[in-house]
Amino acid sequence: MTPVIAQDVLARIAALGGGTRRFIAVAGPPGSGKSTYADALCAALIAQGLRAAVLPMDGYHYDNAILDQRGWRDRKGAPHTFDVAALEQDLQRLRHADRSLFVPVFDRAQDLSRAFGREIPPDCDIIVVEGNYLLLDVAPWHALRGLFDLTLFCAVADAVVIERLTVRWRSYGLSEAEATKKVFENDLLNAALIDHHSVPADLTIET
Repeated sequence: MTPVIAQDVLARIAALGGGTRRFIAVAGPPGSGKSTYADALCAALIAQGLRAAVLPMDGYHYDNAILDQRGWRDRKGAPHTFDVAALEQDLQRLRHADRSLFVPVFDRAQDLSRAFGREIPPDCDIIVVEGNYLLLDVAPWHALRGLFDLTLFCAVADAVVIERLTVRWRSYGLSEAEATKKVFENDLLNAALIDHHSVPADLTIET
């Protein structure tokens, strides 16, 4: 997380004016480092005296049982395997919440979402929302765009994505062949969709 980007984000937030909770979207393809960046941005904002929290899109994965019923398990992580309506509803609720709200988080090791796994306190000034499809310009994802005050996109070369994701899936016990299949038959398909069908972000970060 470079200080230059943090200051640029802060300057843009300051230009929006105070008095209301602000939402920053951090989007990007799988393996782009958006989760790491979102956490670092949140920490930088807190260091500047702001109250910030991260809301991960991955918490809105459909359960594996649902994916199995619909034959979607092999494409888990694709746009249609998320409850977009629930994410949109939570963002709407968070906009004017005067009490703590609890949102789901994804447990990658267990490969499932944990309901109410993270608290967003009522005094939170900025919520950093991170996820692959936040800027996707196709239904139903396109409805989210108007909920963000500032958008960031983590751009990364395909070769880096392949390397990072292969290491990730191997770390969760997949064989080399299984990891390669997951990367090339799911992750890279999702990355291509994101690259070709996302609206431009306010800021692009090369990762």
